[in-house]
Amino acid sequence: MDFGNGVGLVESYLPLHIVLIRLFIAAVLGGVIGFEREVHTAEAGLRTHILVAVAAALFTILTFEIFHTISENGETPRADPIRAIEAVTAGIAFLGAGAIFRSGAGVQGLTTGAGMWLAGAVGVACALGYYLISLAVSVFAIVILAALRALAHNYIRRQDELKKQNDGDENASTVEGPAKGSGRGPVGQAR
Repeated sequence: MDFGNGVGLVESYLPLHIVLIRLFIAAVLGGVIGFEREVHTAEAGLRTHILVAVAAALFTILTFEIFHTISENGETPRADPIRAIEAVTAGIAFLGAGAIFRSGAGVQGLTTGAGMWLAGAVGVACALGYYLISLAVSVFAIVILAALRALAHNYIRRQDELKKQNDGDENASTVEGPAKGSGRGPVGQAR
């Protein structure tokens, strides 16, 4: 450890292997959420979600490392670790907002932005050691993203088919209506 002190290595409150395990689990669970987005051709997919989850986990770990470093002096620390988590969520919200854009009358990217925000929350939970909660939330997210996507797309597909049928009926009645009522044929045809 003398070599480590010589190059500025700081001993952490958490054992190094625990930190690495937490970062790895954050990467895996962020990747699970990102994979679903990647499969469905979202702009922010696998790599983005992994990076968001790992960054959130790292910021959270660093926050608590700083908190424990300050409290080692024997004094009650005045630092508030919640502020760091607020900063992490604000940063992720900024990234998520960047994934959202307006296209005509619709908005796209909301689900991707929400997925990035969720990946950040999973990263924070992993950093705090809440692996089972992180896993449960990731599975829940996949169920929501995949199952509700299928349900929503089936509903949208049915709505589009109904609209096409209604548009077809309206166009047919518009073409036939004036020709029947006026005694004249369509424009350009002789009587």
